Amino acid sequence: MKDEKKAPKLRFKGFTDDWEQRKLGDVCEPITDSIDTQKYPNEVFAEYSMPAFDASMKPDIVLGSSMNSVRKIITRPCLLVNKLNVRKKRIWYVKKPNKNAVCSAEFIPLHSDTVDLTFLNQVAKSETFTRYLENHSSGSSNSQKRITPRSLMLSKLHIPTIEEQKLIGKIFESLDHTITLHEEKKRQLERLKSALLQKMFADESGYPVVRFEGFSDEWEQRKLKDVVEKQIKGKAQLEKLAPGEVEYLDTSRLNGGQAILTNGLKDVTLDDILILWDGSKAGTVYHGFEGALGSTLKAYRTSANSKFVYQYLKRHQDNIYNNYRTPNIPHVQKDFLNVFTISVPVSDEQEKIGSFFKQLDDTIDLHQRKLDLLKEQKKGFLQKMFV
Repeated sequence: MKDEKKAPKLRFKGFTDDWEQRKLGDVCEPITDSIDTQKYPNEVFAEYSMPAFDASMKPDIVLGSSMNSVRKIITRPCLLVNKLNVRKKRIWYVKKPNKNAVCSAEFIPLHSDTVDLTFLNQVAKSETFTRYLENHSSGSSNSQKRITPRSLMLSKLHIPTIEEQKLIGKIFESLDHTITLHEEKKRQLERLKSALLQKMFADESGYPVVRFEGFSDEWEQRKLKDVVEKQIKGKAQLEKLAPGEVEYLDTSRLNGGQAILTNGLKDVTLDDILILWDGSKAGTVYHGFEGALGSTLKAYRTSANSKFVYQYLKRHQDNIYNNYRTPNIPHVQKDFLNVFTISVPVSDEQEKIGSFFKQLDDTIDLHQRKLDLLKEQKKGFLQKMFV
């Protein structure tokens, strides 16, 4: 039986040899060629930096004059390992560098003629490798701890034959590509929703820019209290409840957390609009939940279409945060229902708008669920296909 420490649990057919333990410095070399871009102030460079990684994982196109320190020159495929706060796993695989590519001093750039970089990219993001980097980082606090090039090159990893590396790298590259596509599709839908929220609700003129066919009347301005039939104050406290069949609704659950079933009183339905009343995110609105309402939440049961009212409030989420909360320890101001103004069209138009955005939200949620599933699959493969 193979030693589990030298061979992964899941392998491609035809591979049986043990993986070899090597130091990173035995299979990679740091890129050392550098350039003082200040000497080329009008030259255009592609800068691989930490802000660029965090923003889009695409290099910033900048003039040499904008970079104040020496940069490493990137001319070949490489792996950029971020020195700072290694728990965040800022590993940037540069498969094909841009013209005039440079990387900032925040990264340690590595290239190799002996290992497949697509494979190494996954190894570098593994928990085992990350723990090593954490244990060998130095600094005053977790966020400021850094890994040195020397410590990085002394790290140990298990490596199979180049043929197996390429097969493993290929499957993870395909998986990462699929994840990226779903993330981009989700971002596009979120941007579309944000734009439509601005155009499909009435502005100061009383008319929206974009409308469904057949509607032309001016929207009516009302106070929120005029469309709320009932206000429900959350009373449920988890520590006082026993197991049962009713979902306990708190901020954790509303933000995607695990459902907890209790013997609490079901006091809100799927049509009710929920609003977080206390805490740093006081004023956040939710919809589509039923169960026992937690004590930091309130619910509104509306006479208008609840999906429409929810989307209207969501459109004004930042306005609620900025203008309808108390300072210091935030909670929604007591007279919120009396002072918040809502513009409402006729009921048929409310229904169409509410249903349209509900369908859009469901599509966004579907992509998120697919993303979660793909990331779980990748996590499982990482655990089983590496030593």
